[in-house]
Amino acid sequence: MGKYFGTDGFRGEAGVTLTSEHAYKIGRFLGWYYAQNDGHKVRAVIGKDTRRSSYMFEYAIVAGLTASGADAYMLHVTTTPSVSYAVAGDDFDCGIMISASHNPYYDNGIKLVNSHGEKIDDSTIEQIELYLDGRLEELGITTPDIPFATGADLGQIVDYAAGRNRYIGYLISLSRYSFKQFRVALDCANGASWMIAKSVFDALGAKTYTINADPDGLNINRDAGSTHIEVLAKYVREKRLDIGFAFDGDADRCIAVDENGQVVNGDHILYVLAQHLKKSGELANNTVVTTIMSNLGLYRALEKAGFSYEQTTVGDRYVYENMQQNGHCLGGEQSGHVILSKYATTGDGILTAIKVMEAVISSKLPLSKLAEPVKMLPQVTKNVRVADKAAVRENTAVKKAVEAVRARLGNTGRILLRESGTEPVMRVMVEAPTEGTCDACASEVLAVIRAEGLA
Repeated sequence: MGKYFGTDGFRGEAGVTLTSEHAYKIGRFLGWYYAQNDGHKVRAVIGKDTRRSSYMFEYAIVAGLTASGADAYMLHVTTTPSVSYAVAGDDFDCGIMISASHNPYYDNGIKLVNSHGEKIDDSTIEQIELYLDGRLEELGITTPDIPFATGADLGQIVDYAAGRNRYIGYLISLSRYSFKQFRVALDCANGASWMIAKSVFDALGAKTYTINADPDGLNINRDAGSTHIEVLAKYVREKRLDIGFAFDGDADRCIAVDENGQVVNGDHILYVLAQHLKKSGELANNTVVTTIMSNLGLYRALEKAGFSYEQTTVGDRYVYENMQQNGHCLGGEQSGHVILSKYATTGDGILTAIKVMEAVISSKLPLSKLAEPVKMLPQVTKNVRVADKAAVRENTAVKKAVEAVRARLGNTGRILLRESGTEPVMRVMVEAPTEGTCDACASEVLAVIRAEGLA
């Protein structure tokens, strides 16, 4: 990706690598950029998660937008998928979500979506980065900066909480069943779902139990949510609840916990939803789209059940692109990003939870039984910081080490060497029958990377 933007937007430590000046300039550019075709009054919708810095970035972006003549519609604290829903449904030029997803509170990010509610295209990102770097001539701007709007051309700020409420109504409308007989736990990660998720599940009739739904600006994702699923697992066991769902900071992920307190991750969920959609005649092409990081256990279960699958590189944007290009309707990642393209253009944790509930209710089986066919292989990922990721990828000795492990594992496991999309890091992922084998194989490759002077 670019200098500032990665696969999930512009992310960094608030006030350090991502500043309010960056946010202001992004607002300035977007307000100008979308008016270029016909000079229309640009409309942008903005949401944020519960981080303390989200308020700072929100006001900076809004100042930039309105200074360029765009109208800024503020959803306030809301989920990433709700921004995509609002953009696509209410004729906005673009949407902006301020969140660093599952990262700690001191990080933040700016995610951009186009008028269809999809992640913004690379060409637009490249132009934003040119503006951030002051390379105005390359954008065809001959003045010292983008012109400021004046007088009646200034943008206005609109309170748009009604858009968030419409999204809540939309989610409620998607369930075919009442959840009345179920005791459901929701871990809101002290993040964007802290009010929305409970409102939805209460409206659908569930007896709802919420944890980590008391954000203070500093506790988002802290020992909470989908990246700390053990907290919800313990809670479901202790309360003897029927099911639980954990979201991340911006609620585009969902990891479940079954009635026994066992974790049901994104790979399990993809299998459960594939079976559910197939039974209702909704699984387009009988195919599930995954990333290369999905567990071998998922692929074996899909094959045994007669499903096809496709693999993409890591990142939910690549999953969605594959789905769009090939007409598939279900895809996602082990981390809990699940995309149901009939209903949303992005991963939506609350939507995923609703559809898992549908699968449980329609099958009359507990979640443990639905997920049982997916036997997860032990998986170990080891990271190493490197000076040059391309040099590691092309190194002959490293390639030989990877191939040696691959040959030794045969069809009992697999190894992947891949680059981090946001850091100077290489990741060695191994799946094998035992964790010890995984650890040994990954360490073997890391040793070669270090011996070659690459780390």
